[in-house]
Amino acid sequence: MASFGSFVKEQRELRNWTQTDLGARLGINSSAISRIENGSKKLSPKKLNIISDLFGIALPKVKEIYFADKFVDELFKYDCPESALSVAEETVRYLKQKHQIQSELQFK
Repeated sequence: MASFGSFVKEQRELRNWTQTDLGARLGINSSAISRIENGSKKLSPKKLNIISDLFGIALPKVKEIYFADKFVDELFKYDCPESALSVAEETVRYLKQKHQIQSELQFK
């Protein structure tokens, strides 16, 4: 799987945009784009909506690539087992279910 930075670079190049072009569209400089593409800097999650619009890719897919890359970085950095991802998935399912039940109770 590709990193978020390589995803950004690939999408930028598909459109024949320079790093300066993409930076202008995102409101950041080309140096920041270079660091995002090479993985030494993370794009602000606040910019994901803009990336989604610019690249014409659904926001959930952009978030999937962005956060998967972020999680992998943390797992690798702290030498965590891959099973940590399964635990995280279970926790997310539980929290979503809990939130859904609470929302239903508030509306009844």
